[in-house]
Amino acid sequence: QVQLVESGGGLVQAGGSLRLSCRTSGLTFTSYTMAWFRQTPGKEREVAAAIRWSGHVIRYADSVKGRFTISRDDVLNTITLQMNSLRPEDSATYYCAANEYGNTASEAEDYIHWGQGTQVTVFS
Repeated sequence: QVQLVESGGGLVQAGGSLRLSCRTSGLTFTSYTMAWFRQTPGKEREVAAAIRWSGHVIRYADSVKGRFTISRDDVLNTITLQMNSLRPEDSATYYCAANEYGNTASEAEDYIHWGQGTQVTVFS
């Protein structure tokens, strides 16, 4: 059974940092492109960052470039999202997702495995 479990969300003041982690099990991790999506009520889920299964291609949403860093650990089968210089508009539920041999340009509907989400709230 495939499981993706996020952790690390919370409440932080604008300008602060958070580090999200996603621990996976039940899949061949090195075959999966992994991504962090985020969603706020009434809006579509959008990709914040994605990292290809090979680890050599990384994609960021324009709104997070220079502030967020995605990384993967193919030994621990985890991905992380380091979020710096957080803004109130970064507040959302953040989801970890997996897409087998996927392209980092893939959209949400292409990802077949999802975590339960972790809430990030940034206050000013």
